[in-house]
Amino acid sequence: MTKNQWLKDYFEAGDLPLSSGGTLRSARLHYHQIGHLNAPKDNLILLPTYYGGAAAGNHPWVGPTSPLNPDKYCIVIPSMLGAGESSSPANTPGSQSGSRFPAISLYDNVMLQKRLVEEVFGGASLALVMGWSMGGMQALQWGCLFPEQVRSVLATCCTARCYPHNQVFLEGVKAALACDQAFQDGHYQQPPERGLRAFGRVYAGWAYSQAFFRHERWRELGFQSIEGLLQFWEQDHLAQDANNLLTVLNTWQQGNIGNNPVFEGNYQAALATLTMPARVMPSATDLYFTAEDAAQDALQMPGARLEVLASEWGHIAGGAGRESQSQRKILAAAAELLSEQAS
Repeated sequence: MTKNQWLKDYFEAGDLPLSSGGTLRSARLHYHQIGHLNAPKDNLILLPTYYGGAAAGNHPWVGPTSPLNPDKYCIVIPSMLGAGESSSPANTPGSQSGSRFPAISLYDNVMLQKRLVEEVFGGASLALVMGWSMGGMQALQWGCLFPEQVRSVLATCCTARCYPHNQVFLEGVKAALACDQAFQDGHYQQPPERGLRAFGRVYAGWAYSQAFFRHERWRELGFQSIEGLLQFWEQDHLAQDANNLLTVLNTWQQGNIGNNPVFEGNYQAALATLTMPARVMPSATDLYFTAEDAAQDALQMPGARLEVLASEWGHIAGGAGRESQSQRKILAAAAELLSEQAS
């Protein structure tokens, strides 16, 4: 691997104990790496993945002109369990395949990533853990579990737990998928295409804001009509496995950085542990990870600063390589967090 070339690899973790009390057998963590770890082992940046996204989805944040510069930092993108690249319903053989895949928590994901950092990267100090959506939830989970190892956190378009209205949104998209008779409670022989199409169409109405559609911002994505955008969302979800989608959706819906053996359900105690410099960056128009909920979380994080993205792109504003104005603000915040460590 050269410094500016992505390495794609797997960390073979063996049997992984889960917070539910079960075990994920022969767990595999897929990850992308660019840049090299320095001698002090203090230049590692972690970019956990988001819902529906592969590791490559975070690549746009990284580059020679970005504060996330592989000439300076070792940057690692770990793929979430259940999402299709790491151990997931669709790629796990035997008794844990498909609908029999065990429930996975934010804690489970981060504890596996912790093992990656310890066993592959020598227990390196994390200069930054940064993520969008569920990637941001994982970043916050990292910060509260390992405050001595994580030097800064940047969380965009997320909250530290899945709030009630967010849970109801997820029930809606879940129902759209599960009502396809071909789904068969997850025991399908062929992809439940009608359900996957419905899932994509329902989700699209939540991913962007009302103003995004009112002002025809979808034209900036190259679409000639709203129907064109909806068809794109259909095709995107037809390319995904239904059980994978629902496994990670459950991780999201049950997500709470305090629900683990360390904090035993004490959400406020988990937030209070986030004493390192942090940026919480919700979108003003996010319909499910709302700015109001994110602000309540940030108030309880001693090291956090709230910076709201003034965007019409809704939840999508925070994603790597998406809306350019929001991306500039997000990368500027990352640069500030990293530069504070050098001063």
